[in-house]
Amino acid sequence: MSKADIGSRRIAIVGSGHNALVAACYLARAGHRVEVLERDTVLGGAVSTIERFPGHQIDRGSSAHIMIRHTGIIEELELTEFGLRYIDCDPWAFAPAPPGSDLPPIVFHRDLDRTCASIAAACGERDAEAYRRFATVWGPRSVRVMRAFSGTPTGGQLLKSFWGMDPREAAGATGRASGGALSREMMQSGDALLDSLFDSERLKAALAWFGAQSGPPMSEPGSAPMVGFAALMHILPPGRAVGGSGALSAALVERLKSDGGTVSAGDAVAALARVGDGWEVRTEGGRTVHADTVIAGCHILTTLNLLERGGFDAGTIADWRRRIRVGPGIGMVVRAATTALPRYPGAESAESAHGLQLLVTDRRELRRAHGAALAGDLPPRPVVLAMSFTALDPTLAPAGEHNLTLWSQWHPYDLADGTKWSDHADREADRIIAELDSYAPGFADTVRHRHVQTPADLEAEMGLLGGNVMHVEMSIDQMFMWRPLPELAGQRVPGAPGLYLTGASTHPGGGVSGASGRSAARLVERDLRPGRFSFLRR
Repeated sequence: MSKADIGSRRIAIVGSGHNALVAACYLARAGHRVEVLERDTVLGGAVSTIERFPGHQIDRGSSAHIMIRHTGIIEELELTEFGLRYIDCDPWAFAPAPPGSDLPPIVFHRDLDRTCASIAAACGERDAEAYRRFATVWGPRSVRVMRAFSGTPTGGQLLKSFWGMDPREAAGATGRASGGALSREMMQSGDALLDSLFDSERLKAALAWFGAQSGPPMSEPGSAPMVGFAALMHILPPGRAVGGSGALSAALVERLKSDGGTVSAGDAVAALARVGDGWEVRTEGGRTVHADTVIAGCHILTTLNLLERGGFDAGTIADWRRRIRVGPGIGMVVRAATTALPRYPGAESAESAHGLQLLVTDRRELRRAHGAALAGDLPPRPVVLAMSFTALDPTLAPAGEHNLTLWSQWHPYDLADGTKWSDHADREADRIIAELDSYAPGFADTVRHRHVQTPADLEAEMGLLGGNVMHVEMSIDQMFMWRPLPELAGQRVPGAPGLYLTGASTHPGGGVSGASGRSAARLVERDLRPGRFSFLRR
């Protein structure tokens, strides 16, 4: 069936985040007239890379890509033909020894045997065997969680994703197993899962810090699958896009253009108004784009603001705003250009520099930082995740130089003492760099340039309201069919026919997956052409 046979609709995409671009690509391939409207002059939202320092390509938001490599989107959109290439992060994670000790580090290789050998040397044989069991059990579970993340959050889809899980995997010491035991394991906290498996606090802290990259602390109910994702890394590790995280967005833009789609940058959408059977998308620059369908890929609260300016019922929007929980903020980032990679005692850079450097040895550090953020205070001690992907892709920096991303949780958006983030940015960046220096002595002396992104900066630059890179909190009550609210979880807005939602505010949440973009495109196709065949209906 040709594009002419199936006809086309005018579709406006608000925002150029990777989910919005994924939706645009699928719909342009289906023959629709697609235009992406972006307020920024840099495309890709948080999945973008720019030259922050001379010769250094620095990510603005995300760095390592995990979920999208499991969705099939890269293959379906043939993005390798548009320049996208990934390098596996292997080892995918590294947990250095406590500062001042002579203990060996923990190295998480893609290969399970090598990982268990490292755990045995650092933590003992019992924990190594427990990790092997963990990876064996939680690997298949995480594949099913990823399957649930890749589809729409309906009861039927979730049942289909998890159907067939063997309850015998959850059998305890008695050997008795049941679906109840399995569901309890899936709904427990990450900390509870770790305490049930391992003895070493070092190992627990590293895995808890990995799991906490979703935002919530591992003390929250339902966070065990976030820890369980570590097992998925032995199936397919995180990938680093050659040229930076933004290489994914660049490939999506080229894919879109090849199918006739267009992108308009540097002119923010100011209002979304329902007019007749279609939509008017009004921009700050004075344009009015007429569309049959609109897909909003911006923050859900931004979308609600645009609807209210277009005449949507203010009372309904006020109610939705009150019930969507953004949270206190997740973290801040220091992007550093350096003359060398961190040198961790007892480790070569081939072990430490290729993946996620988990700089925490005790979960109490995580708990203190999260508790402080809830109170509106800075963390007593920054908890840092370091990434140095110039070790994998030297094209990101001039010869003989490197750049690093230092991500730290938790840092509140609103400070309880009433001060502004500009009063704290440099001092907090110093503390974050010093934290890495405590694990890799001499690192601070290698820093030549740095760019600080506080929670306020993340909001101003990329529209991440409240400094939350996941848009809204990823607690269990705001996931799946409850994200961001039950009435909005179907990626439609009641009372606004022809308007669809995508992005981190929708299922499956934050992170680089593209899944909600594909789901939005499928919904559009089903609504526009009921009963007609489309390659999107898979």
